[in-house]
Amino acid sequence: MAALQDLFAVYGMSGFGREVIPLARQQLAQIGEGADRLVFVDDAPGPATINGHRLLTYAQFLAEPARQRHAVLAIANSAVREKLALRCTQDGVLPWAVSASNAVRMDEVELGEGAILCPFVTLTSNVRIGRCFHANIYSYVAHDCVVGDFVTFAPGVKCNGNVVIEDHAYIGTGAILKQGLPGKPLVIGRGAVVGMGAVVTKSVPPGVTVVGNPARPLQR
Repeated sequence: MAALQDLFAVYGMSGFGREVIPLARQQLAQIGEGADRLVFVDDAPGPATINGHRLLTYAQFLAEPARQRHAVLAIANSAVREKLALRCTQDGVLPWAVSASNAVRMDEVELGEGAILCPFVTLTSNVRIGRCFHANIYSYVAHDCVVGDFVTFAPGVKCNGNVVIEDHAYIGTGAILKQGLPGKPLVIGRGAVVGMGAVVTKSVPPGVTVVGNPARPLQR
């Protein structure tokens, strides 16, 4: 009887999940794991296969014979991402980080479990990042930044040095975060949203949405 093998999943079959799965496939190939050990997991119904990989429900994923199960959460909504991370932990599913082969990590980078680093992402030096970070294509995190848990960078985010980003913040496509000062960082508060193309020159309070150049609170 053949020995059980590990099973790897991209949780989420949305557009972002479909961008992550080729990175996951390439990463597994580098350690000798076949593409047949990589699946999509989603709670919504869908086709039997997507981009050449089986789609399983979460229950099917847990029932699939495997030595160990690993999942990376390609879910944009950070609150849902946190809920699913807890669910996976409770069920013994191991957190899995996926990184493009051309993503760059320099000196003294601490990266929490479950991160996704898309192509052309750069993490420079002396950076600390929490759990389940999403860094979409062409984003960067510069020196002496601290990023919390379940933070999302859309494509092309420019996070300059001495910035603190608290848990569940969302930084929109092409946003620029001005460099802070040593001992006086620019702070993006917990659950704050920085709109697409915003230029952030001042700290953003928790839960506030800012837009524009310079970025100001969104008037609803």
